[in-house]
Amino acid sequence: MSDTALNALRRAQFDINDILRRAQGDVVGAFGLDPQESPHQIITSGAHWRLRDYGGNDRSRSLLIIAAPIKRPYIWDLAPSISTIRFCLHRGLSIQLLEWMAASPRAGNNGLDEYVLAISEVVATIATAAQGAKPFLIGHSLGGTLAAIYGAFLPESIRGLVLLGAPLCFEPSANQFRDALVTLVPREISDTDPFPGSLLSHASALASPRTFIWSRLIDAAMSIADPLAMEIHARVERWALDEVPLPGKLVHQIIDWLYRENRFCRGSLKIGEKVIGPSSLSIPTLAVVNTADEIAPLNSIKPFADAMPKNVRVIEYPGELGVCLQHLGILVGRHAQAHVWPEIVSWLKCLSGDMAKPGSHGLP
Repeated sequence: MSDTALNALRRAQFDINDILRRAQGDVVGAFGLDPQESPHQIITSGAHWRLRDYGGNDRSRSLLIIAAPIKRPYIWDLAPSISTIRFCLHRGLSIQLLEWMAASPRAGNNGLDEYVLAISEVVATIATAAQGAKPFLIGHSLGGTLAAIYGAFLPESIRGLVLLGAPLCFEPSANQFRDALVTLVPREISDTDPFPGSLLSHASALASPRTFIWSRLIDAAMSIADPLAMEIHARVERWALDEVPLPGKLVHQIIDWLYRENRFCRGSLKIGEKVIGPSSLSIPTLAVVNTADEIAPLNSIKPFADAMPKNVRVIEYPGELGVCLQHLGILVGRHAQAHVWPEIVSWLKCLSGDMAKPGSHGLP
């Protein structure tokens, strides 16, 4: 059997695995753990994306969430008591979310150029609705990486940027997860075929078993005596089963251009006809780093931030129990909502001219 045929067979096996994992998620959801998302409407869409609008009283303070292309975006809005979207709405922000559709022949063959173009269309739509007021961008994990790439590409179109556990720097030997992942994922990723979500999940687990297996089990055991922590853990597990295929072109470019070659941090990433890097990201930026997270540690953002033309405010969040995966703690953790998110909203309102400048780095 040729290598091409063998790779196609392996992808087909993981395509089936995607279906089986989603079916497992449906079973878990039947026990009352399906997401309870906030009301929203779809106000515009493209072949591989759509824009959710959650409302908000003041369109001049729009916060656009750039969802990660991995799994579903309801990790931002699991339930009324576990929702960063509700938190921000209740504090006077207008919330929109850019949702990426599952890869398919209809959605087209999309890479970083197409994802940045989609963000550009959405930003223009929001600014028009707000009578020219620029939105803030926020993203978690690879959603934050995409938001930062867009911010470097068209910094004049947005007011500020919030990065939550978003890796921007991929120097060899600086991050064990990065080194293991580039070793595990082959270079021969098809640019035309969808890349199964479960294949990426398995590669991530192999690259960092402590993050995706052992600490997850420890978190479950430590949460047993706390009903709300146990509920959050279970809801995150249900979300983790909701696999979606990604465009092979996007996965190829993320793994090769970012993880292997570190083009963005080195200032050699080309989007369209423009070469971008840290010096291109000239907007106010707030970065939240979970010091217990091995996927996006401090050294995955600091070299990039140090090379930016403007000061970057960094909040170091220590992580917490009851979040299933530390990489998601900033979105689902109770400590994060009580202490980190008020800092984020304060920073956003400060840039909007709504209040005095927030305090210094770090958390109480």
